[in-house]
Amino acid sequence: MSQQASQGRKRRDWWKAAFIGLAVVALIGGVAWALLGSSFLVVRTVRTTGSQVPRPAILDAAGIVLGTPLARIDTGAIARRVERITQVQSAKVTLSWPDSVVIWTRRRAALFTVRAGHGYAVVDSYGVVLRTARKPQGGLIALQPAAGQAVWTGQDQQLRRDPAVLAAGAIVRGLPAWLRGRITTVQADGQADVILVLHGGVRVRWGDPSHGSAKAQEMAILLRTNARYYDVSDPATAVTGNAAHSGSGSG
Repeated sequence: MSQQASQGRKRRDWWKAAFIGLAVVALIGGVAWALLGSSFLVVRTVRTTGSQVPRPAILDAAGIVLGTPLARIDTGAIARRVERITQVQSAKVTLSWPDSVVIWTRRRAALFTVRAGHGYAVVDSYGVVLRTARKPQGGLIALQPAAGQAVWTGQDQQLRRDPAVLAAGAIVRGLPAWLRGRITTVQADGQADVILVLHGGVRVRWGDPSHGSAKAQEMAILLRTNARYYDVSDPATAVTGNAAHSGSGSG
């Protein structure tokens, strides 16, 4: 190959490389413009799904401005803001291209009714106060502090931070439906000393939240004895009796 031909080929290769480089830059610029600068890929609708948490409350907490480019939406930050709503247990935010944001929420479920101050607080299994009432709320489990302990004030942060309340919630959450449906009262004597009171006043010393499946399996067998007291705090050495040996007073 002559020197002239070689130089001509080099020039063609240079122009080819330059063209490809410019095309890539143009493509990147076009994509960036489409994502961040154009009016095509922007938020036009916000959809809420999952639970029955009021839509206006979710939209207000989310703070999404219509017309914002989807690429600029911080889904994590929006989810955290929505989770500040008392009724929301968890939230997830996703982008639905080309023009929507979807906010999924899980609503907190009322589990306990708690004597608090001059009334009662309706509380979920994580100690979050959902509402207050003057009377105990039907269909919920009564949650009591240890015998001799002052009643809770019903302040949300107090219950959320109480290890005994959190232990009681974790235990009831993990129970099979057949056993949960028999509970009338939970006495939270301590983080490792939770007592379940079943219909008819039958008392079950559950202990702490650990080994929940094994304890439930023991109870499925022991309940056939029709005893009045069960201690499954150590499922390997379960105890039954006809008197409440809890040493904590009646539930």
